[in-house]
Amino acid sequence: MRTLYVLLLSVLLLLLGLGPAPQARAAENGEWAVYPAAARLGSRPYFFLTADPGATLADRVTVANKTAAPLTFRLYGADAYNTDRDGGFAVRTQREKQTGAGAWIKPERTRVTVPPGSAVTVRYTLSVPADADPGDHPGALVALDERISPGGSGAVAVGVQRAVAARLYLRVNGPTVPALGVEDVTVDQDRPLVPGAGTSSALVSYTLHNRGNVTLNPKVALKAEGLFGRTLLARDLAAVPSELLPRQKIRLTERWTGSPQLDWGDITLTATAKDVRETGTVSFLALPWLAAATLLVGGAAGVFGLRIRRRRAARAEPSAHVST
Repeated sequence: MRTLYVLLLSVLLLLLGLGPAPQARAAENGEWAVYPAAARLGSRPYFFLTADPGATLADRVTVANKTAAPLTFRLYGADAYNTDRDGGFAVRTQREKQTGAGAWIKPERTRVTVPPGSAVTVRYTLSVPADADPGDHPGALVALDERISPGGSGAVAVGVQRAVAARLYLRVNGPTVPALGVEDVTVDQDRPLVPGAGTSSALVSYTLHNRGNVTLNPKVALKAEGLFGRTLLARDLAAVPSELLPRQKIRLTERWTGSPQLDWGDITLTATAKDVRETGTVSFLALPWLAAATLLVGGAAGVFGLRIRRRRAARAEPSAHVST
């Protein structure tokens, strides 16, 4: 049976996600590396560029082959974005439409073959449109391996194509507006049926939105307060992306183990970055399921009984007579 290959363009781009800011080292996957050309290897791990609208910049990118065989790559520019999964730094594939820095990058050569154990440096230009918005326009120079590796077996197999990218941080001169939003805060509670019979937990979900035109390094703190303003929980959240790119929004969650089984209060998320501070709040009512069911049944029974009493009272009232 002939195998039908489905091409999977992997984004193995050394895209660092959560945790501290990316370390200063060239992007590589063990077989090849991509980095800005510099006099000393590793001294310039990323492209940091500044330009006016309408300006054209020229620079060079190096692709190094660490294997014992020649490798051929497709070289292209790509826009960067935050992934939906965890907010990590990622870039568009060659088949996707580029609208920012990725569309402005033009390598001198789009196909390059690198001998084994060697490196090739390619010039490129970055032409900023005259009507480009001021602020940050993150992107990358991507070296896509032309080889397609089989990723499975059977009638339908998956072909994997790998790539490595050097990040590019471009700032277009003009007014910069940092803005951050904490949106759509929700809480889902999981409590035992019988109070005290197990551990309860709550899943707090929220959307972190960079509404400005500059990259932010946000920090988020969670605080839960119960009745009478009692502090139930206060923590700094770790699962927050180290870089939130302009106009990007991501959905994040935080698990609260040991949440109250009987309480009423608010959960507040406070996001801070350079010169910005925003909050989002959601109220919660923690009530054991058994107690809630008892109250519900009792309330329904009370309403039903009240209606029966009113009907009986209405029937017992004497009829009015009119004499002439």
